[in-house]
Amino acid sequence: MGAAGEDDLAGVMDRERFERDGAFRFEGVLAASKIEPLRALADEQVRDRPGARLVGDPWLASFLSEGAPAQVAIELTSLAARPVRAVMFDKSPTANWSVAWHQDRTVPVRERREVEGFGPWSLKDCVPHVAPPFDVLARMVTLRLHLDEVDPDNAPLRVAVGSHRLGRVAAGDAAERARSMEQRVCLAGGGDIWAYRTPILHASDRASGDRRRRVLQVDYADFDLPGGLEWRGLAA
Repeated sequence: MGAAGEDDLAGVMDRERFERDGAFRFEGVLAASKIEPLRALADEQVRDRPGARLVGDPWLASFLSEGAPAQVAIELTSLAARPVRAVMFDKSPTANWSVAWHQDRTVPVRERREVEGFGPWSLKDCVPHVAPPFDVLARMVTLRLHLDEVDPDNAPLRVAVGSHRLGRVAAGDAAERARSMEQRVCLAGGGDIWAYRTPILHASDRASGDRRRRVLQVDYADFDLPGGLEWRGLAA
């Protein structure tokens, strides 16, 4: 697949492949003028922590709602797609970790409300999170905006191809299920966006060497939650 300009996503999207595999790479989507502010945001927000949840930044909210990432999300869902969570990760020599095979299981909401099928509940950075019914996760897409090159030594994400169609996988079974499926190593250049169906099984190793691996991970949804639950979103 050839590189695409920031305003030219048409013609490079293979929706059938995305729905089959649960993963698709958009190459060269982010312009340098957008990568640099995102790198600065990583420096400001993450520091020596593994990651930081991002809220309250007007520029970021606008970019993720109207810029190239939003175009990707719309291509994969509908015109109603909007960012509902953003987390910046920064693997570096001072903050390096591995992630075992797992599914993302929870979503952030504005306040706790008891709704049938939603639970258990947890607090992360003082924000209520809840495990929704699987069909909520299955309708979402997760974009990973790569701010640095990700080669085999720089902790690429690994995904189990098609695992988003397995339904909810018990945490203790995730590694075994992933080993039974085709695995894809998600290499990327700075400015690439990898798109995933949110419940895909994924993992990553520790990075080697002295480089950074900054990734902005954004969840998008094109629907409202039931029972008065509201997406936390990116507003302050």
